[in-house]
Amino acid sequence: MKVVYVPQLVLCWLLGVWNICFAQQADIILTNGKIFTADTSCLYVQALAISGNRILCTGSNAAIEKFATSKTRKIDLKGKTVVPGFNDQHDHAVFQHSPVRLQYATTLEQEQNWEGLSKSAVIDSIVRLLPNARAGEWIAGMIGTRIFSDTSMRRTLDSLAPNNPIALQVWWGHGIVTNQKGLAAAGLIDRDKDPVGSHYDRNSEGKISAIHINAQIPIWWSISAANQGAVIREMEKFGQAQVQAGITSTLFFGSSFSYPVITKLLQNAAIPQRLRIVPWIRSTPDGRQLAEWPTAETHPTAKSVVSGVKYVINHFGPLLYPPDTVKAIIRESLATHRQLMLHISGDSAFALVLRLIEASGTANQWRPLRCRVEHNMIGSPSAAQRKVLKDYGILIMHTPKFNRGSVLRSLLADSLLVGIGPDGTDNPGQDIMVITSQQDNPNENISREQAVIAYTLTNAYAEFREKEKGMLKKGMLADLAVLSSDLFSVPAQQLAGIRSVLTIIDGKIVYQAIED
Repeated sequence: MKVVYVPQLVLCWLLGVWNICFAQQADIILTNGKIFTADTSCLYVQALAISGNRILCTGSNAAIEKFATSKTRKIDLKGKTVVPGFNDQHDHAVFQHSPVRLQYATTLEQEQNWEGLSKSAVIDSIVRLLPNARAGEWIAGMIGTRIFSDTSMRRTLDSLAPNNPIALQVWWGHGIVTNQKGLAAAGLIDRDKDPVGSHYDRNSEGKISAIHINAQIPIWWSISAANQGAVIREMEKFGQAQVQAGITSTLFFGSSFSYPVITKLLQNAAIPQRLRIVPWIRSTPDGRQLAEWPTAETHPTAKSVVSGVKYVINHFGPLLYPPDTVKAIIRESLATHRQLMLHISGDSAFALVLRLIEASGTANQWRPLRCRVEHNMIGSPSAAQRKVLKDYGILIMHTPKFNRGSVLRSLLADSLLVGIGPDGTDNPGQDIMVITSQQDNPNENISREQAVIAYTLTNAYAEFREKEKGMLKKGMLADLAVLSSDLFSVPAQQLAGIRSVLTIIDGKIVYQAIED
């Protein structure tokens, strides 16, 4: 992605370059601003007009004010910076924003310590919660490797809470410790064999002591089904936090709920932003349960869509699925034209998947599918691998907080498609600070313009919506954020403090902290 930098004082309107707009009336106009369009042919304009849910026109103050009537809402930006609404293309519901009423508190420092709380601290926390628990009510908390690898914890939890299901999850999301009541609530029993694509740890009695990635889905489904009202409240709360950060679109991976449950939740929740739910296929010992999610795109509400499919192929280790299953996953995407999103970590698994994709079909067959590699935990791709990524149109969805060692600038210089997958961050400024100033190799920092384009236009492309959002130009959806500070000029250390002071989604103001 090549970005032509335009100094902030050299605006397109000074050059006489603005959209030719038909004589229509504006519902909202924004004037006297520094509006970043993400359109590389004209990166900055001074004003824009909105009619209905679309951008009517962009250009100079004088050009835009012609569309105002007595009914038009006029907002003087007073020099503030405007960007297309940020697009969060990697997030999770339920396990990151837990609906469980009874859960012990942990600090961020405790949660992100690999070893996590001690066994005595976890037991003490659960004991304090139990007197307030109703029979059958879930109890939850965050743990680290100490509890996850302690096979004696199963016996302790069974004795401690015989009437309540417990879900103790590692803070990075890829493992749960539960008790017998938790297994029963999720429809599991100790005699179950390992599901395809995952496995259980067992204690000396042969009982399941830990549930690994992919096998956790039944636990999450049980929690969300039992706490639907709380799931709605948490998603609404998270939605409000996101619009206050200028995030107008969010992708949730659907590991946390079944298709019937998420459809019902979306239809009953008041979530301001646009949502995409991507199925995460559940497995049993008999195989992947493909029929549980529709293959074709569905729309539970006007601003939500269910589409694509995600698989965790590995996580810093061997393949989770047998090679023949990985081949089948790839062939299915090609046959169904369903966008494939792959969690891959490590260069060997990445190399294998690329070879399988090449062997399955041509670049012309794959390019329209926009296959995605989530997180960008693949090291530095070789020249041959970069050619495959480019030719096959495979997107790299970079997670800033995990990958300061990534060769970001080099990937963009090779015209590869790089989007942003925050994975639980509701602060675009923080992500932008990392990828523009904190890469391990300073030469791999990218420009702020490149970062915003990745977070908006490229992310819209990553969900097949680049023709309607991701840029501020005539005819695009009116999704935008007015920022508290100029993201393009403040010192790097101040980027994380930038918030939205006005967020517009679908032409409607959904958050406002400034006067018109």
